[in-house]
Amino acid sequence: MNATPDTAPEPASNGKRRKLLLLIVLLFLVAGALWALLWFLVFSHQEDTDDAYVNGNKVVISARVSGTVTAVLADDTQLVKAGQVLVRLDPIDAQTTLSRAASALARTVREVREERQTAAERDAAVAAARLALARARGDLARRRPLVAAEAVAREDLRHAEDAVRIAQASVIEAQRRASAAHALVDGTDVAHNPAVLEARANYLDAWIAAERDVVVAPVSGYVAERSVQLGQHVQPGEALMTVIPLNALWVDANFKEVQLRSLRIGQPAKIVSDLYGDSVVFHGRVLGMAAGTGAAFALLPPQNASGNWIKIVQRVPVRISIDRRELARHPLRIGLSATVTVDTTKRGGPVLAPDVADRFTGETDVYATDLARANARADAIIRRNLGSGAAAAPARVTARSARPDGPARSAGSARRAPVRRRSSNPAG
Repeated sequence: MNATPDTAPEPASNGKRRKLLLLIVLLFLVAGALWALLWFLVFSHQEDTDDAYVNGNKVVISARVSGTVTAVLADDTQLVKAGQVLVRLDPIDAQTTLSRAASALARTVREVREERQTAAERDAAVAAARLALARARGDLARRRPLVAAEAVAREDLRHAEDAVRIAQASVIEAQRRASAAHALVDGTDVAHNPAVLEARANYLDAWIAAERDVVVAPVSGYVAERSVQLGQHVQPGEALMTVIPLNALWVDANFKEVQLRSLRIGQPAKIVSDLYGDSVVFHGRVLGMAAGTGAAFALLPPQNASGNWIKIVQRVPVRISIDRRELARHPLRIGLSATVTVDTTKRGGPVLAPDVADRFTGETDVYATDLARANARADAIIRRNLGSGAAAAPARVTARSARPDGPARSAGSARRAPVRRRSSNPAG
């Protein structure tokens, strides 16, 4: 039976449909193969997270001495340099304390000089007591033969013996007084006497406190969180403002615990900030991983030993460095969101830091006090109060005080100029 004209085109239509389906399947297979190849070669060697935030150092500025604020020289968003004065305090109290310390140092030098003269007087008293003892013994020696010849009464002999015993006791008393006087001055000159050293240290403390009536920036950065106000009475350690160095930032990326198996210290990373988007890509490296999950360090850690426990994948903060040259071209701010992708191709690095860090996390020398000026002023005070007859010159005093060489000499004996040693402490 012949086919009707309506059913004749069906074989051609089925063939086109079959070819189209085969083409679609082939495209899916090729796309799947390409995706599998891309995953095997690229994506399987990457770990990424969008739970990442820019972080940095927040240097809290505080006063080192108490005082009333008389000037505030920096405000929020302003750039400050290391060593720049940020806050000034009223210097009157510190200057008054410094004046009292200077007076106490001068008075102590004069008191030590008086003690040295007292020691000399005690030595003279010992010599006089010894002369009296020698005279009493001579009188006793002359009276003994006269008693046998009955030229002198026995009572006179007993008086002579008593006089010898009294003279001996006087010598002992004078020697002890001389020893007590020398205990205060022997072994050192005036400038290195313990009392003078203590007064000198108090003067240096007062001088340093007077120098700290200004609050300086320890690092260069931008001011934030300023809370100090004019007229405010601040205490040591009280937060006045914060300085944030935006040239040394990093990213804290919170990776899932299942992603940590591929992460190693030193692996390269790419950072995309939400501020600039994909147009700016920062580069860095994995610096290290936290010692615990975020939940472990939370203020209120979860109590999983309860009946309503639900397993939640934990996250561990991973610190990622940021190239400083790229950071200078495209500044970031603390707290900005970012997406981090770590290249985990090389997995031979350590998971934990293998050695102790051999570099400073931060260092500043703006607080270094010029003790040379303070020592010079203390030396001048000591020299003015030594007197023209003093043989000892004031020496620089540091944490380890120098002592003159040689044995202790009594005030009544021949005197020798003390030998000055230079302190080994570089702080002076």
